[in-house]
Amino acid sequence: MKVIIVKDYGELSQRASFMIADALKRKRPFVLGLATGGTPEGCYRELVRMHGAGCLDFSHVITFNLDEYVGIPPYHPNSYRYYMEEKLFRHINIDRKNIHFLNSMARDLEAECQAYEEAIKAVGGIDLQVLGIGRNGHIAFNEPGSPIDSRTRVVTLSDETRIANSRFFSSLDEVPKKALTMGIGTILEARRILLLASGPTKAEAIKAAVEGPITPNVPASFLRIHKDSTFIVDREAGCLLGSRDGNENF
Repeated sequence: MKVIIVKDYGELSQRASFMIADALKRKRPFVLGLATGGTPEGCYRELVRMHGAGCLDFSHVITFNLDEYVGIPPYHPNSYRYYMEEKLFRHINIDRKNIHFLNSMARDLEAECQAYEEAIKAVGGIDLQVLGIGRNGHIAFNEPGSPIDSRTRVVTLSDETRIANSRFFSSLDEVPKKALTMGIGTILEARRILLLASGPTKAEAIKAAVEGPITPNVPASFLRIHKDSTFIVDREAGCLLGSRDGNENF
């Protein structure tokens, strides 16, 4: 596992976007797993900028998003599909049929989750999965206690996660209590993993994931067993880690 500590959020976004762009240029077609939330936004802006400058082609890219709230329709402003459209998809030349989301409005949510797993397998698996990290160490919506072999499924969100995400809603009561999410086992099958973390509120989660025990209590700690995972964190998010100079392999 590789940890890259950078100066600030701007450098984090740039480093992450360069890593993704380089990967997209090396393989056709390319299957990209995407995350939402505040941290990836700068990375997506950089990818849009590169595309606008004629430096990056998305016509061969297939995407799968990590998760979605249950009960929120696709084009609701707080849905993750809406987020991705606004932050990335409508600005690039991706083929619309290559965009995949979990349908949280499906009548049979368990069947929807199984179909998502099968769709990922049908394209040969995910080449690069982008992740964020929750304050409690969750990845996607795999809350503490999630088993390492978990697959795409319906989950109940923790109070901590709902409170953290309430900043995007008018009130805590509006934050859904359930979501659909890729499982940890699904995520670990990606060929490469890139986790991004910024700011002091993520520092304890990063320390636990990088230096603590590998445990279901910190789902991000499971990334340490992956053969090709990289954390890019800014100084604030990495401030509790042991002394290291920029890059270090574990």
